Amino acid sequence: MLVLLPPSEGKAASGRGAALKPESLSLPGLSAARAAVLDALVELCAGDEAKACEVLGLSEGLRGEVAKNAGLRTAGARPAGEIYTGVLYDALGLASLDAAAKRRAARSLLVFSGLWGALRVTDRIPSYRCSMGVRLPGLGALGAHWRGPLADVLPAVAGAGLVLDLRSTAYAAAWKPQGEVAGRTASVRVLHAPTRKVVSHFNKATKGRIVRSLLSSGAAPKGPGELVAALRDLGYVVEAQPPARADRAWALDVLVTEVH
Repeated sequence: MLVLLPPSEGKAASGRGAALKPESLSLPGLSAARAAVLDALVELCAGDEAKACEVLGLSEGLRGEVAKNAGLRTAGARPAGEIYTGVLYDALGLASLDAAAKRRAARSLLVFSGLWGALRVTDRIPSYRCSMGVRLPGLGALGAHWRGPLADVLPAVAGAGLVLDLRSTAYAAAWKPQGEVAGRTASVRVLHAPTRKVVSHFNKATKGRIVRSLLSSGAAPKGPGELVAALRDLGYVVEAQPPARADRAWALDVLVTEVH
């Protein structure tokens, strides 16, 4: 099982660990594309602060993120699973998983990123600020920048098993599973059952809980149909309609009655 996650907008501080070693990151086929984004981001943030804030969409209260980005090459690095914070990651609670579940997380979770393309939660990175919707000077829109490299690398990473896609829209657009990989992909929406609407906070929290439940239980669904059964066994209310074609992803709705 491969689980595709969005990053978090907020991130923990880098800390005092050893500096970033780009060559140590997983998915080495993304190395050249990562270097291009890192170079462009550091150059932008080492220059005009006001321009960097505009490009990155930073408010006045987040101006400090510019200096953080300018120092990415020398800042301390920590596992990505510790850097990413926020509602989904709080609900997932990687640090409190038991040892077996942590091993499953290291194998199964893939976090998408405007700066790094995609990462394992064990990859050591510094804290940064750069969303997939950014257009960097000299490089252009990051979604377009990543589309080719991710398409080259990720089909092999997906292997032959289930792909559980929990990404938000901007990150989902950077790589769309195609062909037989799409046929074993399931994307998930979380709906407030009484209104049938997506509500951002509990959408993220429920996705975090779903991942935690799967990792903690040791469930290993091999395809979308088995995923539906596994989630129902874990107590989730799931609606699913198989796609009309074998090369299309499944769309699952998880219904939640309480907003929390």
